[in-house]
Amino acid sequence: MSEDEEKLIRQYAAGEITWHSLQERGFKNYVEVLAGLGELGLRPPVASMEGPNVEARRRGRALIREALKARP
Repeated sequence: MSEDEEKLIRQYAAGEITWHSLQERGFKNYVEVLAGLGELGLRPPVASMEGPNVEARRRGRALIREALKARP
């Protein structure tokens, strides 16, 4: 990974730029971004809990929590 790509991936992880911005700068595949994040020991940014989809996201998170609790 080049220094420029590393800088962009770090900015993405920090929530400073978007996936769309990465695409405009040459990333063709989100798998590239995930690999870069993993290589740098970073995680994808988490979207803030605001906007029109908040309730749907909360329901989805609750479903996942319940499914994880039900695991043996």
